[in-house]
Amino acid sequence: MIRLLLADDHPVVRAGLRALFSAEDDMEVVAEASTAEQAVELAARVPVDVVLMDLQFGGALQGAEATRGVRALPTPPHVLVLTNYDTDADILGAVEAGASGYLLKDAPPAELIAAVRAAAAGESALAPAIASRLDPHSSEADFQLTLREIEVLNLVAAGMSNRQIGHELFLSEATVKSHLVHIFTKLGVSSRTAAVAEARALGTIRNQ
Repeated sequence: MIRLLLADDHPVVRAGLRALFSAEDDMEVVAEASTAEQAVELAARVPVDVVLMDLQFGGALQGAEATRGVRALPTPPHVLVLTNYDTDADILGAVEAGASGYLLKDAPPAELIAAVRAAAAGESALAPAIASRLDPHSSEADFQLTLREIEVLNLVAAGMSNRQIGHELFLSEATVKSHLVHIFTKLGVSSRTAAVAEARALGTIRNQ
């Protein structure tokens, strides 16, 4: 039996997932969390095999950080991210935090059920479109931003100066400028505003 923890701040979403998995003979929803903090706490206390984790929560802790917390437990369950967001920043952040899989909430039920079984077996459960974006042999790989470059770009989008970005990420201003040079080169732009606009158009960072 695959024991599931549902972590989503929308009760309707949790109810739909519970109904979906309850219809499967080999799955059981044993716990539900409405906050990222609660998800980590329950994963530490309740024996579960797979955590279905949303990325966006109302509190301070978000899904990627909660995923990292769950995976740091002594006997960690697998984490399958289920979200509405598919930017490179979200995907890379979740995968680097230790998520076994990443699916969008509009995925067909059969795909979601198969992903849960794969995650429970310790296999990767990335949606095909997302897996191709993480493929290092992709023809677009040379143009993909690193997670650190995406972090810098998100802070640029938030209106921060190089000094403020350096303070936020514990980097020197020179390092921030170096990251921006790489970002401009990869995106084929020459200004901070153009970099943000291009990254949003490409789906690298979220539209605010």
